[in-house]
Amino acid sequence: MNAKLAGKCALVTGASGGIGQAVAQALAAEGARLVLHYNSNKRAIRALAKKIATPNIVVQADLRSEEAAEAMLAAAEAAFGQVDLLVVNAGIWLAESVPLHEMSLAQWEETLAADLTSAFLTCRAFLQHLARKPRESAGIVLVGSTAALFGEAGHADYAAAKAGMAYGLTLSLKNEIVLLAPKGRVNCVCPGWTLTPMTEQSCGDGQIVDRVTATMPLRKLARPEDVAAAIVFLASDALSGHISGAILPVSGGMEGRLLHVGPVTE
Repeated sequence: MNAKLAGKCALVTGASGGIGQAVAQALAAEGARLVLHYNSNKRAIRALAKKIATPNIVVQADLRSEEAAEAMLAAAEAAFGQVDLLVVNAGIWLAESVPLHEMSLAQWEETLAADLTSAFLTCRAFLQHLARKPRESAGIVLVGSTAALFGEAGHADYAAAKAGMAYGLTLSLKNEIVLLAPKGRVNCVCPGWTLTPMTEQSCGDGQIVDRVTATMPLRKLARPEDVAAAIVFLASDALSGHISGAILPVSGGMEGRLLHVGPVTE
């Protein structure tokens, strides 16, 4: 696709993960300059940076910290002058299924800090950057989840955090960004089950794959490249310049999870 992103600077959080790597490579293929964020996976981010032909820098940050989020934008600004696009992808998903009545406060707070608070701090730092360097157009793409749309039993912490991103942040920030960039846009993609290192344990279980694909017309798991293509589309003013506030599932047409299998019993 010709997204007309050549020369634009895009910051991708969580770029060392499966979806993040695919997003970074897809944006680079469109000519974007990249700020590649990671928290702990130094080996993966270094390998990614070497693959990318366009100018890029690597920034380490624990995005649960407001100082770290602000320092990440400062580093990007120092390297490239301004950041045009922000992809909020960093986050965690705990594979163990824990019903809410058994969930510890520590797990709840850990997930919300890593998934929702980090998104708030990253978006705030980016919008503060826009306030310092006003321009006509800028964009944010948040990476939510189908858990935000349908819930996910055993993962209420994750579903709540992603719903906050998809509905609370996306639908609020689309109205705020235009105060700083009149043609600025904010959108959200909500991937379903995707083959990444984070879901590798679950996706290796055939019974789980059968269950999670049972309500998908396209009965298959997504690849990171499927999600990346949707993000490039939403990041591009040329391709989606009149789309803002969209919540786009990338889930094979998923309608939710099966609650019961087999005949009804009295």
